[in-house]
Amino acid sequence: MTSFSRYLPFVAAMALVVVASNILVQFPMQGQVGGLSLADILTWGAFTYPFSFLVTDLANRRYGPTVARRIVFIGFMTAVICSILVPPFLFRHGLIEFETAADRLVRIAAASGAAFLCAQLLDVTVFNRLRRQSWWRAPIVGTLVGSVFDTVVFFSVAFSAAFAFAGPNDSFALETAPLVGVLPVETMRWVSWALGDLSVKLIIAVVALIPYRLLAARWSQPAVAV
Repeated sequence: MTSFSRYLPFVAAMALVVVASNILVQFPMQGQVGGLSLADILTWGAFTYPFSFLVTDLANRRYGPTVARRIVFIGFMTAVICSILVPPFLFRHGLIEFETAADRLVRIAAASGAAFLCAQLLDVTVFNRLRRQSWWRAPIVGTLVGSVFDTVVFFSVAFSAAFAFAGPNDSFALETAPLVGVLPVETMRWVSWALGDLSVKLIIAVVALIPYRLLAARWSQPAVAV
């Protein structure tokens, strides 16, 4: 078995998660919790994207940080390409109601790629430093740190007025509204989106410990390639 074919399941899993997330992020989550409209703070992509950290951590656990970084770079390229190609595709086929301008797509792609690359590489580094401690410590700490970093980078670059040099602003995102739609604090909409997204990522990080434990337990002798 060639070196690449051994890593292929991780490459395929990462590509699947990234593609699915870039599609599902176009669809707000419908529902109401008290006075909170979930569509104001969440998309379905928030539930799939965190599993990219699971793929990275399992690759790191099995083959070491060098291979994990290679898989991250493949995910990075997939994220950038999907961020540019997926929204127009969905709009042309009537699956979403709005068309994103080309210069906004470039800014979103830059935000998505930068957030993914930085957060995943940070996860690899944290995981590798903690890999010899309790089985749960490396994946949970790496994923939590990476998730926070990913959220901050993506939403800041994509929507903050401070990054207008990367492309035109989204006027709706910059409008003020009650924090997460219900709290008596006014803030820009994108801040509420970021908080909603991060909340789901942190929950999924804990849930993902279950498949991590089940899969990692099968590898009593990790095939580390550093």
